[in-house]
Amino acid sequence: MTAPVPVTRRQYGGRMELGGPLRLGRRTFGPTEPVVMAIVNRTPDSFFDRGRTYALDAALDRVDQVVDEGAGIVDIGGVKAAPGDEVSADEEARRVVELVERVRERHPDVVISVDTYRAEVGELVCRAGADLLNDAWGGWEPELAEVAARHGVGLVCTHAGHLPPRTRPHRVQYDDVVADVISTVVGLAERAVSLGVRADAVLIDPGHDFGKNSRHSLEVTRRLGEMVDTGWPVLVALSRKDFVGEALDLPTDDRLEGTLAATAVSAFLGARVFRAHDVEATRRVVRTVSAVQGSADLVVGRRGLA
Repeated sequence: MTAPVPVTRRQYGGRMELGGPLRLGRRTFGPTEPVVMAIVNRTPDSFFDRGRTYALDAALDRVDQVVDEGAGIVDIGGVKAAPGDEVSADEEARRVVELVERVRERHPDVVISVDTYRAEVGELVCRAGADLLNDAWGGWEPELAEVAARHGVGLVCTHAGHLPPRTRPHRVQYDDVVADVISTVVGLAERAVSLGVRADAVLIDPGHDFGKNSRHSLEVTRRLGEMVDTGWPVLVALSRKDFVGEALDLPTDDRLEGTLAATAVSAFLGARVFRAHDVEATRRVVRTVSAVQGSADLVVGRRGLA
């Protein structure tokens, strides 16, 4: 296949100022403020939580917990990413719309994101109070960006290897995986802005493990700075994924340390938003990276002062 031309800051810097604020819902996140996006799945079969938050009350309790732990964004999903039982748009909406409404009532200032690739579901959750549409399948339904524009909400533009939703990659190859990622997500971001989505409400996501083998995901991680240099805020969804498991030969439940290592690398390279199951641990890691970089001060300073 022919490698896409890499996108550079020079080409796109005029559209989205590098390091500018991110504005979602009632929140404005500063240029050096890392944001944890907590995962809350109303699914009976997700790979990590395995249905623990499928019941509405359990999902609401989980939202309360992650907000207390410092999540700035709550990402609600009604369909697992992997292959499995068919979930209709009506069923997906049944799982997520009421939860969005209830979270909006309980936490008026938290940013509510919904992980969906369907424009029909996007329309309903925006009416219910969502602030962000997390399109993890790379614009599979291009109308979803139009929904985001119409409702004035944000949009996550993800690289999913040009595969249909809920499809696992099979012997996927790229001449240059990072070039393909950047060309795809910046194209989606530019299209979203052209439709009326605010530039400061658009994020790009390399889509770790989506349309990629583990070596691709590792390469995307170590070259994440190239995505950051496009000027668009970068979201990473690393939590307990297969590339971490294959780097360590560990099952899902034992991938926390590997996830946090990849999180620290991504934070140091400039990622802004971190989608995570383990909110408090992730928040501590990215806060420490900010302190090392000098973009955040100490919370308390005692050593050597007394």
